[in-house]
Amino acid sequence: MRIPFSIPSHSSHPYDVVGFGLNSVDLLAVVAEFPVCNTKQRLQRVARLPGGQMATAMATCARLGWRARYVGRFGSDDLGAVSRDSLTADGVDISASQTMPGATNQFAIILVDARTGERTVLWDRHPSLNMEAADVQRDAVTSGRLLIVDCHQTAAAAQAARYARAARIPTIIDVEKVRPGIGDLMQNIDAIIAAEEFPGALTGHEDLGRSLGIIGRDCGAALVCVTLGAKGSLAWCNGREIRTPAFQVDCVDSTGAGDCFRGAFAAACLGMPDGDIEDVLSFANAVAALNCRALGSRGALPTPAEVDQLMLARPQM
Repeated sequence: MRIPFSIPSHSSHPYDVVGFGLNSVDLLAVVAEFPVCNTKQRLQRVARLPGGQMATAMATCARLGWRARYVGRFGSDDLGAVSRDSLTADGVDISASQTMPGATNQFAIILVDARTGERTVLWDRHPSLNMEAADVQRDAVTSGRLLIVDCHQTAAAAQAARYARAARIPTIIDVEKVRPGIGDLMQNIDAIIAAEEFPGALTGHEDLGRSLGIIGRDCGAALVCVTLGAKGSLAWCNGREIRTPAFQVDCVDSTGAGDCFRGAFAAACLGMPDGDIEDVLSFANAVAALNCRALGSRGALPTPAEVDQLMLARPQM
């Protein structure tokens, strides 16, 4: 089955992909086991690393060789500088982003279970970092051949998606929570990529395949996909279910795997615009798995050669 949307040509836009949404700095603490109330344990490792859904997705695209642009807001504190510098170091353009005076950058405290690499996230966000629909710059969000948004600021993300759709630019969403305005936002999306709990929470159905089909038909999206961690992903595309197994790696930390999946999905669509959606989903799963090899949202972002090597190593079915 072919990719179910058309991507503008390379020469038609200054960037290949634009990400609109969150950036963050993650304060990671690795523990021997997840803590229970009224106990103490020594930390195995502590690190301060860049993260955030859209920032990580754009860093993924840039590492994979694409012209990536991030549009969002940074704090004016030292964490904001960490977040900005991390993106520019990866070659991501941030010229359409803003640094908000007096605002602390979004940050998260993440507990990583050393036994499994699974993580628990506690986060904080300054109100000045939030954007409304009127704050969205049309020229910025339509400067790429693909647009990815997250679901944190639904009205602003919906406006960005409307601008992109009017410009015939395919839109992708990273959605993890049912928020006010989420329905309007998803009406303007071509490819919905959801966290595992989202389809059931939105539709009320326990069966994932049924939920994805309902979302696709109700929202008019050509593709609806749910990421399933170590179980890979499940997608619905024009009435057909596609299950893609995960790639096996030694997992150090799963933080950011889903964000990398979204970025890699966009990168694969750009790299094989006339290709099969099964290959796109396999590529995205491979990138997400490889990023779990080290601590942090972008701790082990792979090169294209590493992705190819992992995909070739999988036995053919």
